[in-house]
Amino acid sequence: MGLDLTPDQLLSTTRSVRKRLDFTRPVEPEIIRECLELAMQAPTGGNGQRWRWMVVTDEEKRRALGDIYRRGFTEYKKLPINQRETLERLRARNPERAATQDRVIDSSDYLAETIHQAPALVIPCHLGRVDGADAIEQAGFWGSILPAAWSFMLALRARGLGSAWTTLHLWYEEEAAELLGIPYKKVTQCALLPVAYTLGTDFKPARREPLESVVYWESWRV
Repeated sequence: MGLDLTPDQLLSTTRSVRKRLDFTRPVEPEIIRECLELAMQAPTGGNGQRWRWMVVTDEEKRRALGDIYRRGFTEYKKLPINQRETLERLRARNPERAATQDRVIDSSDYLAETIHQAPALVIPCHLGRVDGADAIEQAGFWGSILPAAWSFMLALRARGLGSAWTTLHLWYEEEAAELLGIPYKKVTQCALLPVAYTLGTDFKPARREPLESVVYWESWRV
């Protein structure tokens, strides 16, 4: 049974869910199919509909994907944004934002350890590759798959399920392609979405920067 959410509630409470994914409850294939059918109503450049969806429920493949993801997570943790000095500078400048970031880090660590336990792992894909392409080609490419993937996550939320937008397995995209039989040179993997029912459904809007600090009217201001 779906949740009784208004469109505004759905849009403002669809979170990246990590610690509240229920790994003990199976996800029915028909639910994933319903959500993918809705996802495919999203706009796509030139009506190309060049999206493809890899759904992984096999336990051994999920475990192997989890191992690939954890290796990518290790690379991610080495980036400057995740170093202690960067976090300490944020803490000095904006303690409230730093506290939120601490929670995000903690939940990200948890997901890295457990992602393979999600009943389903869904990889949105797009036919073709745009490695090294110019901005206009990149924009059309990504703009033809990311709205559909987000619609999929919204549809999950409306049914009491959750997910988290992750991309860290793409450090080793070619290995994931080999594992799943995806033709790497012809197909781009765009994300890795763990799918599960959520522990409770009472998600709230996230705290964001004030609108006026990020919106420009007519011209950019410094």
